[in-house]
Amino acid sequence: MKTRWISPCIAKLLSPFLAVIFSFSVYSQPAKGSLFIIGGGSRSPELMKQLVSTADLSVKDYVVVLPMASEEPEESFQAVAQQFRAAGVNKITCFNFTKETTVRKPWCDSTAQAKIIFITGGSQDRFMDIVRGTPVYDAIHDAYRKGATIAGTSAGAAVMSHKMITGNQLKGDTSYKETFDKLWDKNIEFKQGMGLLHSVIIDQHFLKRSRYNRLLSALAANPSYTCIGIDEGTAIIVKGKHIKVAGDSQVIRVSQPKGLQVNAKGLIRLKDLKFSVFAAGDEFDLPQTP
Repeated sequence: MKTRWISPCIAKLLSPFLAVIFSFSVYSQPAKGSLFIIGGGSRSPELMKQLVSTADLSVKDYVVVLPMASEEPEESFQAVAQQFRAAGVNKITCFNFTKETTVRKPWCDSTAQAKIIFITGGSQDRFMDIVRGTPVYDAIHDAYRKGATIAGTSAGAAVMSHKMITGNQLKGDTSYKETFDKLWDKNIEFKQGMGLLHSVIIDQHFLKRSRYNRLLSALAANPSYTCIGIDEGTAIIVKGKHIKVAGDSQVIRVSQPKGLQVNAKGLIRLKDLKFSVFAAGDEFDLPQTP
């Protein structure tokens, strides 16, 4: 059989396309890890112990905290580290990446080998502006594929989705508000998140800040998605397509809207949807995506 070689010039032209195909192939592989997504607020000792138990840490394993979402990264790290120590974890490190340091191979390699990666609260935009398209993004995915637990709270919860809620409105008064005033069509802003969850949108501080209008706006913009609102002090534990609820409050799930329309004024209308409320110990499955 005659071997055919690709010329260097053609290979150079094809390399961007081959890189995209390779990246899609790698990231589409089922992950061995889990997600521990906290809706913000205070975290009980029991919730932290459940996080440690979910990750099944051994003596040699360690935790990496990524505090880049926070305006006070050192304070955020210290608060999280204190809770991990109280839960019996002593190997905890912090990598406060900047845009310039995302190429530091020792930091990225350590992140990829961590058993728990914890993303703190703050601004999901701030976190993703640093991480998106960098070796840090790849390291987090690598750790997740190999079996790590990726945890996040508040902003660290919002970044888990591929389509990430920023919290910004695109119509009318666009100043930041904890929830939306009305259900306008095309009013909710999304940006690319970490993509650890596909066809799922996460919102946080949900019941505390009554973010129903925001989540319903997200569902109207993505009717085939499952939209999940997690309250403070509460988490969802995601393993593949299976979700279990933990913590002190509740989780809201909205999906499968029917009769979705927009009136002449740009207001969203729908006749029905699937609406569920879950509390600690409840379990449910995400739909199988094609």
